[in-house]
Amino acid sequence: MNYSEEDYLQLSGLQHFKFCRRQWALAYIEQQWAENFRTVDGALMHQNAHDTGFRESRGDLFITRGVSVFSPTLGVSGQCDVLEYHRGSAGIPIRGKEGLWQPFPVEYKRGSPRDDTGDTLQLCGQAMCLEEMLCCEIPESALYYGEIRRRVPVAFTKELRDEVRGMLDQMHDLYRRGHTPKVKPTKSCNACSMKELCLPRLMKSRSVAAYLKDAMEESP
Repeated sequence: MNYSEEDYLQLSGLQHFKFCRRQWALAYIEQQWAENFRTVDGALMHQNAHDTGFRESRGDLFITRGVSVFSPTLGVSGQCDVLEYHRGSAGIPIRGKEGLWQPFPVEYKRGSPRDDTGDTLQLCGQAMCLEEMLCCEIPESALYYGEIRRRVPVAFTKELRDEVRGMLDQMHDLYRRGHTPKVKPTKSCNACSMKELCLPRLMKSRSVAAYLKDAMEESP
């Protein structure tokens, strides 16, 4: 099955969906968002990474930024913060350059590595899009974390790829139905920028959109 372009979801949503399905639905289905220090700081970090006109060659390394990617098979689109090409025995040809060049997407994150985030899912999704676009294989890549100021390697295993596909299937199903999951409060709610919109203690059965609509109608 191939998705039409108007049905594409945003790759960045994988990270939100992994963190909290309700957070993802509020942002991507109900089109609501709120900022906190973490989201603003992360956005500032990505500004330089998304300089789409940037090109740099360093011997066997070719660097680009802000490269748009998409996949009709997965039904997603997004951008690579940094897309490197490493010259070697595998990869793709690049016009004006000799040899083969292995694509190597690098995603920038503001914090530090954690096992319970969707960072690796988002990066793997980028690689899967590039594989479909460029007709190549991308076995590994890296996440750059601003807090520790270094890269963390990521291997794109079958298990990770299957998780990406499974989560995207769920996301497409929720988006198609326009369904926002009910709240399931956890300790992570306190750090969420959407806390005041989600209202985890109050919104156990109603959508945020309905709550806001009623609140506006009751306002003098």
